[in-house]
Amino acid sequence: MTTVTAREPKTGEPAPVATETLAGLLVAGERPPRPSAWSASATFGWRAMLKIKHVPEQLFDVTVFPIMMVLMFTYLFGGALAGSTTEYVQFVLPGILVMNIVMITMYTGVAVNTDIDKGVFDRFRTLPIWRPAAMVGYLLGDMLRYALASAVMLTLGLIMGFRPGGGITGVLAGVALLIVFSFAFSWIWTMFGLMLRTEKSVMGVSMMVIFPLTFLSNVFVDPGTMPGWLQAFVNNSPVTHVASAVRGLMEGGWPGADIAWSLGWSAVLLAVFGPVTMRLYNRK
Repeated sequence: MTTVTAREPKTGEPAPVATETLAGLLVAGERPPRPSAWSASATFGWRAMLKIKHVPEQLFDVTVFPIMMVLMFTYLFGGALAGSTTEYVQFVLPGILVMNIVMITMYTGVAVNTDIDKGVFDRFRTLPIWRPAAMVGYLLGDMLRYALASAVMLTLGLIMGFRPGGGITGVLAGVALLIVFSFAFSWIWTMFGLMLRTEKSVMGVSMMVIFPLTFLSNVFVDPGTMPGWLQAFVNNSPVTHVASAVRGLMEGGWPGADIAWSLGWSAVLLAVFGPVTMRLYNRK
């Protein structure tokens, strides 16, 4: 049997390392330990980050789009709705922050559908890893996108005159709550990414759900001026609860009811769509 001995690069002398035969490795070698659930999920999350590194245009939706939304709604409607853009930005910026993050959650489903179309998921399912790791990895990677979008919008808001009464603590608490909700909300789009055939159909269905859900909320205006039947829907919308909670935290308050509703919606979405997504994933 042949063995290979390593040599020092400068002297050419044998290096003090152990050598083993290939046959010995096959017979006596031990398998590496199975990766933990967190390790496997973090690896897939890093994979999502590498995809952004190679295609940086993917960041347009978390950089250019938020800037356009804040500028457009503040300067087009601020004077008419609040009397001045400075007053309106105090109300609307947390709402647009929620709307923008909720809207970009749909790209999780698009990414899942694209990998399925390329056949990558067939390889993932043969790996000895925690089965939900691939899905959780997508969502972990997207959480960084949500944080980046939040940082862009808040920076722009400060330039425009946004002054959060809750300071840095209130802002971080609001962003953290929003990211938790977005993580749970993204499981809806992973389900659609597994169910539908093309990424265009995933985006089409996602927009049909997201647009009514975000615009029929208190993101832009107080629902008190809306018709009674519409108020009933808006006041019970998950986006309304999240927007009210984020707005309250950034203002320096503690909107306990809205925080509880936001976390409750997050738990329900995760409990419902998480198992459905994994069932579809295992049968895909």
